[in-house]
Amino acid sequence: MRIDLHTHSSASDGTQPPAEVMAAAAAAGLDVVALTDHDSTAGWDEAAAAAVSAGVTLVRGIEISTRFRGSGVHLLAYLPSGDDVPLMTELARVVEGREARVPAMLARLRELGIPATEEALAEITGDTAATGRPHVADLLVRLGVVTDRAEAFDRFLRPGRPAYVDRYAADLVAMLELVTAAGGVPVVAHPWGRESAGVLDAAAFGLLADAGLFGIEVDHLDHDATQRAALRALADDLGLVVTGSSDHHGLGKVDHDLGCETTSPEAYRRIVARAAELGSSTTVIGDAA
Repeated sequence: MRIDLHTHSSASDGTQPPAEVMAAAAAAGLDVVALTDHDSTAGWDEAAAAAVSAGVTLVRGIEISTRFRGSGVHLLAYLPSGDDVPLMTELARVVEGREARVPAMLARLRELGIPATEEALAEITGDTAATGRPHVADLLVRLGVVTDRAEAFDRFLRPGRPAYVDRYAADLVAMLELVTAAGGVPVVAHPWGRESAGVLDAAAFGLLADAGLFGIEVDHLDHDATQRAALRALADDLGLVVTGSSDHHGLGKVDHDLGCETTSPEAYRRIVARAAELGSSTTVIGDAA
């Protein structure tokens, strides 16, 4: 069984509609795929219908923007109840913070002489549920300022770069509680690949495990072999599940092809069983056991 538990669609910052992600997952030989758009469940319904047609099992999820000890940490939430009011209210606040900073980023780019207008950005975002930095990066690509998203972030959009603007993100420990209360299974995403690497040490993982963290995304292209071994050891020590995922964004990320990193069937079954134990009203769509 081939399982990829971290993908994105055009409902957030991927470049493919949810249905296309499901079809592409089937073409890539995946049996199970999680759709984990940023801070939103907007792609769930389309993905669910398409997963049945494509013959893949869908795990509905969310990648949530959180903050821990002053640094951004992304949290994957698998199978939370989509009608849980406290969780959905907090996600709406996160999305509002994400979108509120976009005009300020565009204004900073214009101050640098780059014609980054809201009208031009709207041609890229369309009806995306959560507009953010990746869409601004795509605008910079379209304007010919950079060659790809990676260069846009490196030159303009990362913390400390000239067009970066801070935003609201949920407190990580509080979000662990919200996700779990909604029947969801929380797994920290690519913990040592980005700014969260500086704050997620062994002691921090112990604290987070006590607060409800269920797993660590270990096998990710942002982690080298040494980091993977250390994270796997931490997960073993704390009894946390280990996952692996592509973090697929369509054309939005180079080399993050569907299924390039995968999760073991045992880890997948533990996640599904935990959601059922927590009483989630969201279940997997499909037959993969």
